[in-house]
Amino acid sequence: MRGLVTVFTKELADYFISWRGIILFAVVLLTTVVAVYGPSGAFQNIRAAVESAGSFGVTEFIFLRLFTVGEGFISFLFFISFFLIPIVGIALGFDAINDEKNSGTLSRLLSQPIYRDAVFNGKFLAGIATIAIMLASIVLLISGLGLILIGVPPSSEEVLRLFLFVLLGTLYGAFWLGLAMLFSVFLKRVATSALATIAVWIFFIFYSLMITSFIADAIAPVDQASGLAELVRHETIQITASRASPIYIFTEATTILLVPGMRTASEVLQIQLAGGALLPLPLGQSLLIMWPNVIGMIAIPVVLFAISYYIFMREEIRAT
Repeated sequence: MRGLVTVFTKELADYFISWRGIILFAVVLLTTVVAVYGPSGAFQNIRAAVESAGSFGVTEFIFLRLFTVGEGFISFLFFISFFLIPIVGIALGFDAINDEKNSGTLSRLLSQPIYRDAVFNGKFLAGIATIAIMLASIVLLISGLGLILIGVPPSSEEVLRLFLFVLLGTLYGAFWLGLAMLFSVFLKRVATSALATIAVWIFFIFYSLMITSFIADAIAPVDQASGLAELVRHETIQITASRASPIYIFTEATTILLVPGMRTASEVLQIQLAGGALLPLPLGQSLLIMWPNVIGMIAIPVVLFAISYYIFMREEIRAT
């Protein structure tokens, strides 16, 4: 345990005082400013969003609109899901192991009374802690600016939803951190592990936006003459295929959490076909709806961590 705490505190300190950490926190600050005061941010769109919120049944959750409102699909959730958290997770983990091995510091570290698993676990936990601190910082910054902007304090349920959002974002960041550390363990060169992780990130971006549409068009093609049943089948296939992407899983879960009137995409489609309205749900019901997404967001990082841990514990590390 002492070795784990030593590695954890050392890595956490490095993340905060290094140029990498300074740049990442600058990106967080920039994201906060853009999310609130940018051309597609809450400052420009909050009034129109509040006026139209009645049709979605979320007029009593005005404060949460700071985190979901945007112009088109560009919003705070879009920046968080597609760019900020993946970039932070990749930046913290792509050289966590192979850089230590290439420089020879890993063998010297293991020559001390520190177990090998303490090194790996300490680096992983330090990365998760850094992601959690960054997410909490950006939520607090937007909340503070939002209080000045709209003058309405958040309710207790809104505070709890934002707290759960930070936890979900940390789990999502753990996926990208675990993926980056997996490549860092498996590949010897730092540049190769970084490129491999970025390639996976780009693939999921295009998978969420383009490949799922191609899959749905191939399985259930539609045109202007298609009936309602064909359109529903096409959308259902596309939604199901999208859930293979961690980006979509996180986006769907956080949308349900921060927009109390929202359900899963499949349920929204069914409600709209039935002519019903999206009424707000209590927090307990929202958690029940998003629970499968949460399980997936827990399981995927655990699998990545287990694979990386197994490879790291069994590989030979020679002194240089």
